Amino acid sequence: MKPETLRAPALRPPSLRIDKLLFFLRLARTRSLAQDLASAGHIRIGGRRIERASHGVAVGDVVTLPLGAGVLVFELMALPSRRGPASEARACYRPLDSALPHGHLPDAGLLDDVGAFAIAAPMTPDQITGAIGSPQQ
Repeated sequence: MKPETLRAPALRPPSLRIDKLLFFLRLARTRSLAQDLASAGHIRIGGRRIERASHGVAVGDVVTLPLGAGVLVFELMALPSRRGPASEARACYRPLDSALPHGHLPDAGLLDDVGAFAIAAPMTPDQITGAIGSPQQ
């Protein structure tokens, strides 16, 4: 073969499945919840709706994700290699816009005990028991 006919294979940027990304970034408590979220079509990558948990995400992609009663839009700055501490996960993305309640990112009160964002805002004791100022009968 002639050397000029040989081509180097096209290099694709490294990517990570969206379900693994959400789990590693602590935006989903479990990988199966992340798979369900992706399969339901609630996530957008670069403005395009995805419906597969196996959809690849690369550095620089903009992800739109519903969280609780709002929406989180972030740019992926680095691919995480594991589900590490919350501080390590937050270093991998940069929030761009947030339509979450009160117009800001969720505070530590919306994080569960392992640092993942809760699917819904935590309930107060009155909401759990159904009480309205008095004990249930």
